[in-house]
Amino acid sequence: MQDTGLLHLCLVMSDHSCTSIQTMFNTGTTLGVSANIFGEGFPPKFIPSFSWGGASGLTTHRIEESLDTARRVMDRRQLPLTADAEQVLRHIFQVTALYR
Repeated sequence: MQDTGLLHLCLVMSDHSCTSIQTMFNTGTTLGVSANIFGEGFPPKFIPSFSWGGASGLTTHRIEESLDTARRVMDRRQLPLTADAEQVLRHIFQVTALYR
């Protein structure tokens, strides 16, 4: 974590992450790559990459399901999920495993 010197920070949300409607976040929450957050209540302020769940608990969002979702979202934007981008996501999945 790096001190930005800013007084207020709402949410840092990474690529390919999503939330349900009316999901609540505490100020300063960090949401990792390809996380899916839902349910009532405030989830933790640190949500690791490839997390699935919310305030009641988090599990691992499986890599193949995450990639399928990313492909569908990119297709809707008429963009491919390149092989390089897929490799980056697979690498992030591996190196962030200890946080999940």
